[in-house]
Amino acid sequence: MVWKLDGLGRNVKDLIHFVCELGRRGIGFVSLTESIDTAAASGRFFFHVMASLAQLERELMIERTQAGLAAAREQGRVGARKRLMTASKMAAARKLLGPGHVGERGRSQPGSVPTLYSWVPASAR
Repeated sequence: MVWKLDGLGRNVKDLIHFVCELGRRGIGFVSLTESIDTAAASGRFFFHVMASLAQLERELMIERTQAGLAAAREQGRVGARKRLMTASKMAAARKLLGPGHVGERGRSQPGSVPTLYSWVPASAR
């Protein structure tokens, strides 16, 4: 018994193999959300239809995601969020982390001290 069919497998082949293996052992399959019970022929048919729809939905989601990423790349954007550290903020961070400024941190600097240390490694100070 599972709550929802799409949490059971990634594609139709895997789902069918799993349910067939259960049937071979004399175990029925029940999905609570989709009201599928493979003990009857109509339940087995409905299982195959729902498994196919779940795989279609998953593949369409992947296609939409890939299309969105490609469109963003064409516009010059990358998949990550915009960086907070600009060139001027990097220069100010290097100055703050330089000799004689241990522990100082201006309010204009984004993030925490560990973030600043990751942007301005010890070799650059």
